[in-house]
Amino acid sequence: MVKKFFEYTALVLIAAVFVGLGLWQLDRARDLKIILNAPAPAITAPVALQVLAKPRTALDTAVDSKTISASGFYVANFKAPNQVDGTGVVNDWEVALMQVDTTAAILVVRGLWSERLNEPQLSMSNRIELTGILRAHQNEDRALNSAGVISRLDSSVIVGLTDLDLYDGYVIAVDEKLRDGDISRARVTPEMRTARIPGFYWQHISYVVVWWLMAAVVLYLPIYRRRVAH
Repeated sequence: MVKKFFEYTALVLIAAVFVGLGLWQLDRARDLKIILNAPAPAITAPVALQVLAKPRTALDTAVDSKTISASGFYVANFKAPNQVDGTGVVNDWEVALMQVDTTAAILVVRGLWSERLNEPQLSMSNRIELTGILRAHQNEDRALNSAGVISRLDSSVIVGLTDLDLYDGYVIAVDEKLRDGDISRARVTPEMRTARIPGFYWQHISYVVVWWLMAAVVLYLPIYRRRVAH
């Protein structure tokens, strides 16, 4: 009797763990759905880049997605393949290195790579007044580094290509102005950074079903064993 008591107790505890895991997964699915349905954060008044960040210093997570302003010259141009925008569209982006003072520079996503030649102005030789969204650097490669191509949006991948002090992170351009007027081109919609929960909604729901099914199997084991014995 004592042996059976401990066996049944162990089975109930294991089943309770599986039920708890299912409830935890269900909470994550609910939280993910809330995040995905949340409205996009409002664009705030721009703050000077130098106020929010410093060259050669890790970007504070508190300033991620802040609207910034900067002024400078584009000194290099790169292709960033396989980037995903806020609508889930995968495309190659044009990324330029903007020198913002005599010693520092930051990466700027200007738009689609396919539209890089559509500008009526030669922006690489003019001072640009930039308004954009500051983002933390990417951690995962989207391609291989090669001549004119960067694997991810991260200043660390181009440290060997310039003597300038680089800012951590990058800027997604919202507006670019020359002395003669605006630079008109399609802009990239920023990918939402509020969703910190990995996976997809239905993926989490499927895990809920798996955990609870395993709990049911554990509780059914004693009944199955008795039927087999008879």
